[in-house]
Amino acid sequence: LIDNFTSVIGRALTRTFYPVLQQAIGFGSAFEGWTAREEEVVYRVLIPLSPPLGHTFHLERDNDQQKPGRNFRVRVELECSCPREHPGVNLLCFLHHPDVVRRRTQQPNLLDSLCTGFYLDVQKIVLWFCALVRASWRRLPQSRSWHLVLLASTRSCNLRLNNDQESFLVKVLFGVQRHTSDIFITSRPRGAQTPSIMWPETYAVAETKFFRHMARQAPQDSSHIKCLQLLACVLVHKDFSIHSIKTIIMRLLNTIPVSRWHRRYFLLQLSDALEQLRLSLEEKHLEHFILGNQRLPEEIRLPQDVQRAKPPNLFHGLVQDPAAHSQAMQAY
Repeated sequence: LIDNFTSVIGRALTRTFYPVLQQAIGFGSAFEGWTAREEEVVYRVLIPLSPPLGHTFHLERDNDQQKPGRNFRVRVELECSCPREHPGVNLLCFLHHPDVVRRRTQQPNLLDSLCTGFYLDVQKIVLWFCALVRASWRRLPQSRSWHLVLLASTRSCNLRLNNDQESFLVKVLFGVQRHTSDIFITSRPRGAQTPSIMWPETYAVAETKFFRHMARQAPQDSSHIKCLQLLACVLVHKDFSIHSIKTIIMRLLNTIPVSRWHRRYFLLQLSDALEQLRLSLEEKHLEHFILGNQRLPEEIRLPQDVQRAKPPNLFHGLVQDPAAHSQAMQAY
């Protein structure tokens, strides 16, 4: 569905100076084979953005230590499209002749359309894409059997699709790839007041790729997804972070031989996961799985600064809040 959208929209954007939409990437629990709740499954997809002709993207790290996680801004710069030996000769060069380009193409450059100042604006990107979805929906074959509703959001495009038999939700995020790695900076919010020009770094695509790698390596009747499913369903009702539960399973998958995940060892692996959670709670320490991990499968590509980073402690909040730590131990 999303690939159909990007294909139709991509044709409509030909000869414009809007971002180039790359092939969508599915990530998260729905693409890993599990869900934490018995509610409707949410399909999360990421659409990578590339700069249009005559533009470049430069990622700038935000070093504000008061903000959680690793955050970036996407600085958009105009790029010379003249022959190298004759700068300024090309009248359709945005850098040297912006007014001529606008007059001839009747198209604004990216700085004029989807940026705030020099930086790519998440909220403007979302509004732009949602408008394109509305305009192109009737051209998709799915429109003949599905009803589409766009749900309001400032940092993602949320699509509700339903027919007489079923209904599902697709959450579309936007991102920029870091080099040629599996790490992206995305429109996913980080806190309630995420600035519109802030793009948090996400590791969700790399995590999904890790689960797919393990699915190929593990026995056909492996119990690792069943184990994750059960723990997530039970512990989420005790206010444990779903990501912390997933992190523990990923760490066990990366250390225990895959043959030990056969279904006959299910209770043993479930016990190992619960014991790892108990130890992590007692020590108030659980390291991030992707950041700083130099023992990942080779097919998962990380930028050097991500690979060499000090893994953050996912239970840092328990160190700062003794009451929360006591409550977590009681819930366990």
